[in-house]
Amino acid sequence: MAVKIRLARRGRKKLALYDVVVADARSPRDGKFIEKIGTYNPATVPASIVLDDAKAFDWLMKGAQPSDTVRAMLSYRGVMLKRHLQIGVGKSAITQEQADAKLAEWVKTKTDKIQTRIEGLSKAKHSAAKARKDAETKVKEARTEAIRKKAIVPPVAAPSEPSAEVATEGEAPAETQA
Repeated sequence: MAVKIRLARRGRKKLALYDVVVADARSPRDGKFIEKIGTYNPATVPASIVLDDAKAFDWLMKGAQPSDTVRAMLSYRGVMLKRHLQIGVGKSAITQEQADAKLAEWVKTKTDKIQTRIEGLSKAKHSAAKARKDAETKVKEARTEAIRKKAIVPPVAAPSEPSAEVATEGEAPAETQA
């Protein structure tokens, strides 16, 4: 019996959630499965992966084949690296302590990288919200200024008295002669 680690879809239309399951390769996608080892939600940023790493590692060591998407998720979580290192320990290429040290170092750098990304996304979201608020404030101030200008009624000019220097017909005013 060929065993696969794959995704089983659940959730509503256009809002998919997935279960990470261990199933017989012949069973349908959302059908019978052997064991549920986690969940995957691609709708969040970054996508949330809740996975029992120990069970996934155990199934991989027993020979279960992950689908392409699940393989990427297992690599992201470090399970594939752990399997690779454990195979090296089995072949006496490295010791268990060396394998554990390499895995711990990788996990530390990976968690730092993920945390940095989450903080960057949070800062970007915050700065975008601030920029939107600033733009709204500018628009509000412009509207207030326009309303204020409309409210000011210009004084009505009284009819002015004729000036003393009235030009006669045919003569140009003295100011404009050159």
